[in-house]
Amino acid sequence: MKTILLAIICSVSLSVWGQSGKLKKADNYFNRLSYAYAAELYEELIGSEVDSPALKSKLAYSYLKMDNYTKSVDYYSKMITSSEAKPDDYYNYSQVLKQTGNYSESDKWMNKYSESVTADIRSQLFLSNTAYKSKIEKNQAFFSLENLALNTSSADFGGYYNSKQDQVYFITARKKRAFVKNEWSWDARRFLDLYQVSVSKENKLGTPERVSKVNTKFHEGPVAFAPDGKKAYFTRNNISSGSKRRDGQKIQNLKVYIADIDENGNLVNETEFPYNSKDYSVGHPTITADGKTMYLVSDKPGGIGGADIYKVAISDNGTFGEMINLGNKINTEGQEMFPFIDTEGRLFFSTDGHPGLGGLDVFVAFFDKGTIGKIHSLGLPVNSQFDDFAFNMSKDFKTGFLSSNRDGGKGGDDIYSVQLLRPFVFGVTIKGTAKDKKGGIVPFAKIDLKDDKGNIIETVTADENGAYTFEAEYEKNYGLGGTKADYFAGKNTASTFTNEQVVIADVVLEKDPGLSLYALITDKKTGNPLQGVKVFLVDNMTGQSKQIETPASGDFREALFGKKLNDRGSYNLVLQKEGYFSKTITYNTLFDRPGQYDVHGKLDLGMDPEVKDLAEMIQINPINFDLNKFNIRPDAAKELDKIVEVMNKYPYMVVELGSHTDCRASKAYNIKLSDKRAKASAEYIKKKITNPERIYGKGYGESRLLNGCECEGAVKSDCSEEEHQKNRRTEFKVISTGDDKLKVKNTSTDSF
Repeated sequence: MKTILLAIICSVSLSVWGQSGKLKKADNYFNRLSYAYAAELYEELIGSEVDSPALKSKLAYSYLKMDNYTKSVDYYSKMITSSEAKPDDYYNYSQVLKQTGNYSESDKWMNKYSESVTADIRSQLFLSNTAYKSKIEKNQAFFSLENLALNTSSADFGGYYNSKQDQVYFITARKKRAFVKNEWSWDARRFLDLYQVSVSKENKLGTPERVSKVNTKFHEGPVAFAPDGKKAYFTRNNISSGSKRRDGQKIQNLKVYIADIDENGNLVNETEFPYNSKDYSVGHPTITADGKTMYLVSDKPGGIGGADIYKVAISDNGTFGEMINLGNKINTEGQEMFPFIDTEGRLFFSTDGHPGLGGLDVFVAFFDKGTIGKIHSLGLPVNSQFDDFAFNMSKDFKTGFLSSNRDGGKGGDDIYSVQLLRPFVFGVTIKGTAKDKKGGIVPFAKIDLKDDKGNIIETVTADENGAYTFEAEYEKNYGLGGTKADYFAGKNTASTFTNEQVVIADVVLEKDPGLSLYALITDKKTGNPLQGVKVFLVDNMTGQSKQIETPASGDFREALFGKKLNDRGSYNLVLQKEGYFSKTITYNTLFDRPGQYDVHGKLDLGMDPEVKDLAEMIQINPINFDLNKFNIRPDAAKELDKIVEVMNKYPYMVVELGSHTDCRASKAYNIKLSDKRAKASAEYIKKKITNPERIYGKGYGESRLLNGCECEGAVKSDCSEEEHQKNRRTEFKVISTGDDKLKVKNTSTDSF
């Protein structure tokens, strides 16, 4: 019953007219909004001499207003391509096509209308949201619906809780009153009365009863209640008088009435809303939870469209402030009706001006510090290709009512119960501020919004106050990255697994102070950058430490806050990565110039892959001894010094030095000689390394031959000298890397 707000023509009767005057009289009915009577006469004139595209347009429009969408489409399609078709025909045809489910054809004619009437808010909303249907339908449903048992074959709509929520009021055309003509010429249906029904603790509805002392012979409803339960605000036709049109016909406009509620729940002591007028309609009141503001609908002059939503302040003494139009963010050139303000201050309303699924769709407007913020369609199943209106919820926002003339109902408009299925959260706004470490604003920083895989979804530039905003999807994890010249990149995360409409996530960027350490860590063998190296960076001057992990580029840069020119710096870097020998290096420098200090330019930051034998890491030539001797010759010392260098490089490495002989001489002799040579070699190294107990020597004699060159006892060997030489060797086995001794107490400071 979306026409409840529009002007109501006084009761008329249909007379029989001659054929020659039918068109004039049909137009007269049409102009008086008596669409049911006009359509009957226009139908009789189809195919006659007076038939024309203009006649078909009026007939199609009459059927549109009577909710007969199939016939409306039929007659619009027969005139829409003619030269007499007007932009309003394009718009109306587009809207009624939606209500028959033909969205692609509807969009075609809405495009044509938008090209013709570019200043229309509806055109602008459509062109900026051409994918409206897919966006609405892809959202997970907030509510479930169920057709109520109290519905009849007549129009039933509404569902308005009183303040105690033990009574629900609704509007119906079910009652046919004796001796009263209560059919109206708009669509030849009965006038509307206000009914009430009790609500049990189990949320079950009782038997509907007509509200006494309120209903008249014309329309009543909708209704709203003050939060204290002492007053009711309801809509009624202006039955006392009507404004006169140029043709002399009276039009009954709608008014808002205010009544006290007595101890029995009756509405008594009616008074009129001060902005009621015989020249325009006001209706559909709803009251805020604090009782201080009324939202209502009016087609008063100076508005934006046919019916606009206004707000009015209510003072403590019950007087009313100015009627203020909510503006073109909500109101359009179409119809905005049936406002409902919930306890959270969210404004729900029905509109045919915002891009929707068809007819009236229910939208919600959020307020941000008193101003209108985001506006969203409630989506499926609340909205359909038909009229969906009079959305109203309980105080706890768990149950409510919706009215609709969708297919599957009991007739005309039906009331549906509404059940909340999930948190009432749409796309979430991620807001933040780009800041420096001290909390200062970083204006005009570039901020990236990333998905949970690190892919950039959107990039914005923060404003002069460092503020930025992203519109994100509900129940997602996001990353934020910030960059700006003379700052190191900052990052943060934001989760929209929340019931909040706004998530705050600031990005902190480190100001480049002009001094920084830069280090590139590579694979010693290949020279390639190493990813995933854990670097424990310790400031030896302050004792502060920080753990860093290298990215794929194998490098890191650390700002040195608090350091001044000509200060000295000393840093320990402990490098650890699985599969590589851990190492510790000390970097000492004098900060005698501004800028970046490259650690790897002075120190070896290459990491050696772990090995079982040091021969895999360095080139070691054979360790030679004089015949039957075990003293260290100069050429042997040269090779042993290579081991010294490695073990000093890795101060916790433990090595077994093993000496081996060939098969010649006895086993006993060979084991004794090799053991002396091993211990002599180990002693040489011990004198040159830190923690000398990390290496020990062991002789194996001929017990671990590398080939079949055995010659013990009766066994004779025919091996060549070169083959025997392979068995005469010294091995350096890595017993332990000592990584467990390289743990660093990490104080995890943000900066040095």
